[in-house]
Amino acid sequence: MKTDLLYVKNMVTAFRTANGEVSAVRGISFSVKKGETLCVVGESGCGKSITSLSVMGLLPSNGSIKEGSIEFDGNDLVAYSPEQLRKIRGKDMSMIFQEPMTALNPVLTIGYQLREPLMLHKQIGKSEATKQGIDLLKQVGIPYPEKRMKQYPHELSGGMRQRVMIAIALACSPKLLIADEPTTALDVTIQAQILDLIQDAKEQYGMGVMMITHDMGVVAEVADRVMVMYAGEKIEEGNVESIFENPQHPYTKGLLNSVPNLDDPDFELEAIPGSLPNIDEQISGCRFHPRCPYAMDRCKSETPPEYIVAGEHKVKCWLQEADEDVCTTRETVHS
Repeated sequence: MKTDLLYVKNMVTAFRTANGEVSAVRGISFSVKKGETLCVVGESGCGKSITSLSVMGLLPSNGSIKEGSIEFDGNDLVAYSPEQLRKIRGKDMSMIFQEPMTALNPVLTIGYQLREPLMLHKQIGKSEATKQGIDLLKQVGIPYPEKRMKQYPHELSGGMRQRVMIAIALACSPKLLIADEPTTALDVTIQAQILDLIQDAKEQYGMGVMMITHDMGVVAEVADRVMVMYAGEKIEEGNVESIFENPQHPYTKGLLNSVPNLDDPDFELEAIPGSLPNIDEQISGCRFHPRCPYAMDRCKSETPPEYIVAGEHKVKCWLQEADEDVCTTRETVHS
């Protein structure tokens, strides 16, 4: 039985701004088990990346976790000092960032950036770190690794830079890997190779993987479980089969309906009307109601609780009470 490696409970992440404090993540709870992939999906700006940066302890100086806990491997990271976080970051938990050209230091060689976590966390010398770095580059499929160790990020293609990021993230065999849009701006062939690399690493190291994406095709390919976010909140969660075959929230249905279906000649793409609200926009009730085609008066004034649909499938939507065809059970989650 898989056990929770990461358990985030009621986390609120806020930022200080010129107009006061605003919440980017609002009371979110989720878990990642050993050896599983949790995909976090939603439009750009819904809080996916802020959630991952909160877990990693990499929030900018004006951001902080105001409420909740982040339990990793039995320890609450919210209570950790910056020094304690540095000791586990890159060793027990690693992150593949969205854009490797900005994540990699442009004035340092690939070899230097690969050796750094190895020498820091494994307490080994430069020559041994170089040897292990070359092995890591081979592992992620980079040709002529000895040559690449001496090159700078701008000398590599986008796909190669992303492979270097994966090599750095895997250097110390982490227990948790967070991948933030790891296939963004890569062509389809390279995307598939990057996803295969992450999947192989998960199986090899028994890692838990938290993958952030807005590509539902990627979700269908790699996810064990799916968490759907909207405007800083978790609105639906369940195993990948349940989410794809029986989506309950209108927003989740909208995301799935916006994916082309080449097997159905009569399928028509459906865009979700409107746009994501600003981070500081005050919306009463369900935050999706201004864009929801099924919105009722109750949706505009009352925040829906979290209902259990079936098994681990949960959703926050008043339609669970209003429509028997949508609702599987009436059980409410009390946290």
